[in-house]
Amino acid sequence: MSSIDELILRSTKEIVVKFIETGRVGPAGFQETFKAVYKTVEQTVKGFQEDEDAEPSE
Repeated sequence: MSSIDELILRSTKEIVVKFIETGRVGPAGFQETFKAVYKTVEQTVKGFQEDEDAEPSE
């Protein structure tokens, strides 16, 4: 597992924990919420990386 993937997983965990603490997510919705948050974080991070790679350096 790469360091980026570890950061994505750790960030997802923190977000979902906050959702649980605030009562927005319960045990029944945990799996679905975790997957959705993970995909969103992953797409954001990896999309940002691709954007940086595509920009020409001056």
